[in-house]
Amino acid sequence: MSALLASTQTLPDLIVFIVGALMILAGALGVIAWRNPVHSALSLVLTLFGIAVLFIEQGADFLAAVQIIVYAGAIVVLFLFVIMFLGVDKTENIRQEPLAGQRFLAVLLVVVVVGSIIALGSEAHWVGGAQSTVEKLGLYDNVTALGRAVFTDYLFAFEATAALLIIAVVGAVVLARRSGTATSDEELPTLELEDVDEEEVL
Repeated sequence: MSALLASTQTLPDLIVFIVGALMILAGALGVIAWRNPVHSALSLVLTLFGIAVLFIEQGADFLAAVQIIVYAGAIVVLFLFVIMFLGVDKTENIRQEPLAGQRFLAVLLVVVVVGSIIALGSEAHWVGGAQSTVEKLGLYDNVTALGRAVFTDYLFAFEATAALLIIAVVGAVVLARRSGTATSDEELPTLELEDVDEEEVL
């Protein structure tokens, strides 16, 4: 605990960090704990707001605004659109695995990631580094440097991410329409001519 206190400048910094971390953890637990997918998406908003709080604490105001506007706004709305399109009231058998061995792989990945985080923290003596990782260049110089990096060095990754988001939405729409259409004549209701009364027709 003393190393954590030594890595921060003031007590309010530590309090803001704890509040932001609790928001992130509470939202992450809500994403996997809620049975309703809409509630899970709203819990994801809480996690993204917690990350924005940590960005503000680090002095990255532009990244905090992008976190709220883009991720907590546009991306979560996109998630909700797909959830509503696929249907919230559809029940799913969670005991049946569509991919064999995915639960074992998920547990293995969790163990590897948590072990890696603990190993990195132990190697760094549980010190998070400097108070701010944002360069003090000027009022708008950070935004200019970020835009230059996105559209030069990271242009391919930026465009690939945009393409993946579009492909995911189109794929969800195609899967939803395919599962919602009737595949055989047996599913369509039929009307027998004997059931129709002649007086009702006239």
